[in-house]
Amino acid sequence: MRWVPNIALTLIVFMPSVAFAYRPFDGTDADVAPAGEFELEYGPFGYVKLGRQRYFSGPALVANLGLFPRWELVLQGHELVSLDHQSGQPHSQLLDTGLFLKGVLREGSLQNREGLSVVTEFGPLLPTIHDNTNLGATASLIVSNRWKPMSVHFNTAATLTRTHHADLFCGAILEGAYNWHLRPVAELFIEREFGGDRLYSALTGVIWRANPELSFDFGLRAFRADTADSYEIRSGLTWASQLW
Repeated sequence: MRWVPNIALTLIVFMPSVAFAYRPFDGTDADVAPAGEFELEYGPFGYVKLGRQRYFSGPALVANLGLFPRWELVLQGHELVSLDHQSGQPHSQLLDTGLFLKGVLREGSLQNREGLSVVTEFGPLLPTIHDNTNLGATASLIVSNRWKPMSVHFNTAATLTRTHHADLFCGAILEGAYNWHLRPVAELFIEREFGGDRLYSALTGVIWRANPELSFDFGLRAFRADTADSYEIRSGLTWASQLW
């Protein structure tokens, strides 16, 4: 049935539950931009294959602004373009839109202190373009720890989706040593939308830190919802600049 991939892509590929604020993952880490710093996460292009349907994903934009110590503002959006356009359906959509506050509850290893770093992130899911114009809301808790050989980030989130369904997200990110210029990364998560599908996702990739202000990323993701196996290619960069 041709309508299945379109619904599944909207509900699954661009999840409403977690701010896409740490490339190339769906989850994020327990850190925020310093006060006065602007951080841009930009995915110029990506590719998604869901059944027989193919999509160009991009540009994906996440703008992070450090408002004051321990708190940042996050604004995001993601364009999706169908490569197999069908009559009566939009050729492109603006999805994954949201405006969030992210704040550090406990300073830890990601803030150059001892122990766990703990962060909360919450805010509204904004109306999309050529999809769902309703509002939603999400709140998440992120716990991270960094050791010399590796970093781990645990994400949990509860969401009221734009279709007014409850959604739960639980995931983990694993990274190689932070001081490596090229470090391998991986992410596993499960998401359950009540009244919808259960989603399983696995991602592997790399992050190349060209300098302290600029990093490039690449990721390959496989995910499964119900009986649909799907694949995604992600690539992009993260750039930071001190504004004040």
